[in-house]
Amino acid sequence: MKLEGTYTFNAPRDVVWQSILDPEVLANILPGCEKLERIGDDEYKGMIKIRIGPVQGKFQGKVTLLDINEPDNYRLVVDGKGAPGFMKGEGEVHLKAQGDATLMRYVGEAQVGGRIASVGQRLLDSSAKALTKQSLDGLNRQIQARAQPAATADGGDGSVIAGAQAQPPVVADAEAPSEVEFAFGVAKNMLEDMVPPERRPVLIAAGLGVLAFFLFLNWWSNVVARKVANEIWERR
Repeated sequence: MKLEGTYTFNAPRDVVWQSILDPEVLANILPGCEKLERIGDDEYKGMIKIRIGPVQGKFQGKVTLLDINEPDNYRLVVDGKGAPGFMKGEGEVHLKAQGDATLMRYVGEAQVGGRIASVGQRLLDSSAKALTKQSLDGLNRQIQARAQPAATADGGDGSVIAGAQAQPPVVADAEAPSEVEFAFGVAKNMLEDMVPPERRPVLIAAGLGVLAFFLFLNWWSNVVARKVANEIWERR
């Protein structure tokens, strides 16, 4: 299973680098992450609960960072196992400054085995893409919240009131996507992989048409049911 792509963060490279190495931040934005802690200078261990199709369970694993070149790039090795099976993989992360923003380029390859491998390659690929996309979106939101400047007390014209103290920035808690949100992300990625862009509007229109039909059918059934109930009541 291969995974690669890019993501743009609206923050300087140094800030992004610090965030992607902070286990507290990562634990808050990884879908299904129940624990993530540093056990060494460049080693982390954690537990994540995942559900891919009919297979669900917890993985315990270790992540080791290698060839660290701050704040440009590093290589990581992942080794995890649990009731659903096992996963071993390697990857690289590169950060490139683009003005006030940062471009991340990531590439990785993993091997999975056990029950989780039975769900099929397409579902595994879509789940990996959804997990990555949702995690990076959450990380970007968390970085933005932490980067908020301290509020200053002023008199309305930009001048600071004498004796007033600046208030510390409020850091919003970034929550990992729920199982429903994660499943929606998987379905969205599968749709993008399976359906060409030019056919997606037709498919969406067809889906809306089916939904409208079932809503009409439900409304009509309720009308008929009320009419029958009224007739029965009048005959008493």
